[in-house]
Amino acid sequence: MSIDPFLVVRAGSIYVATVLTMAVWVWRRPSHSAMAGAALAFFLNVPVVLAVSIAAAQFGWWQFTATGGLLLGIPVDLLLSWAWLWSVVPALALPSWPLTAIALIVTATDVLLMPLGAPVITLGSRWLVGEAIGVIAGVIPGQLLARWTARGEHVAGRATLQALTFAALVMFVLPATILQASGTTWLNPITLPAWKVSLALQMLAVPAILGLTAVQEFATRGGGTPVPFDPPRRLVTSGLYSYVANPMQLAGVLLLIMLGIMLRNVWVSAAGVMAHLYAAGFAGWDEHDDLRRRFGRDWEVYRRNVPRWRPRYRPWHRDAEPPARLFVATSCGMCHQIGMWFAKRDARQLEIVPAERHPSRSLTRITYESGDGTFTTDGVDAIARALEHLHFWWAMVAFALRLPVVAPLVQLLADASGAQPRRIPLDVP
Repeated sequence: MSIDPFLVVRAGSIYVATVLTMAVWVWRRPSHSAMAGAALAFFLNVPVVLAVSIAAAQFGWWQFTATGGLLLGIPVDLLLSWAWLWSVVPALALPSWPLTAIALIVTATDVLLMPLGAPVITLGSRWLVGEAIGVIAGVIPGQLLARWTARGEHVAGRATLQALTFAALVMFVLPATILQASGTTWLNPITLPAWKVSLALQMLAVPAILGLTAVQEFATRGGGTPVPFDPPRRLVTSGLYSYVANPMQLAGVLLLIMLGIMLRNVWVSAAGVMAHLYAAGFAGWDEHDDLRRRFGRDWEVYRRNVPRWRPRYRPWHRDAEPPARLFVATSCGMCHQIGMWFAKRDARQLEIVPAERHPSRSLTRITYESGDGTFTTDGVDAIARALEHLHFWWAMVAFALRLPVVAPLVQLLADASGAQPRRIPLDVP
């Protein structure tokens, strides 16, 4: 009886990943936090391996020859095993090794294993180019995410990588899986006129901003991330969370619905509806119980005042909490006008205070301090924080302004236009 070489390769990939994982498990006995970090690294690598494999077919790095169990022409078993070997195994086996060493080990392993993938994998003459791109885009970020999660370090960095992973899964892997499983047609956006593509991207940008600013708020104000096993250490009720309680779920649902409309595929949009039903049902009950256990009455009060899915027009703040303060220099004409603009617009829980009367130090920019005293920022970011105290539409402008890449750029432009730092002396009574 002849052995099917295609079956040997595909089953062998799962076997190799399983055996190596079991060996590492027995050797390292990883902690729960290490396993959580390794799992996140795996989810990051799934879209990377899928994208690199699609590019490989286009550029001739390698080709797949297989039938059944395919996703965009890539065998699913090889896809998952490959992502697992790039993420979980090195994260658990070598948690403290230099990243350069891990990248070299992964590359050497692929150099050994990939030629053995014939006839399922046919390598091109430049396949190491695709290998290098995959290692840089997947292995190294995945190992960083695994380590930061396991050690509880670099909350902003791991939140950023989680957001990128979530976006790739929701906007790329999930729709591809739906289209493959349903066997339905879809509209390639590249074929649309430029103005339609631009309009669609602008529509998708709205829920994308909601999701990104929610992740940012978890990191900056809560000291945690959206992942259930890496949550914020304090209840986050500021920023977008002063308007709506479940912004990340809302963003994911809207992205899928809008993407389905853009692709003209009802099944992709239906996935957004199903995600809403799941989040409103089982996930909602579990989330409510968890938050009630961790934050008690503070969560109950917040939940009664902030809707889960429908944003409030005006932000909600705790009545017992002192107002946030925006320190604006009266001796600076431009700054004083900004302070007057906010003073005329009935900002909720925001007090405009002369920078010359700051209680502890001389300021160099417009400065925002939260009412609970746990958060301070300045410049464009401070103005954006103040805008969040007005109403939802001004808050949307603020959320876009505060995004990690946008905020420094806008601050640079503002400084070039005369808003550069200047020391404001304190008024001494």
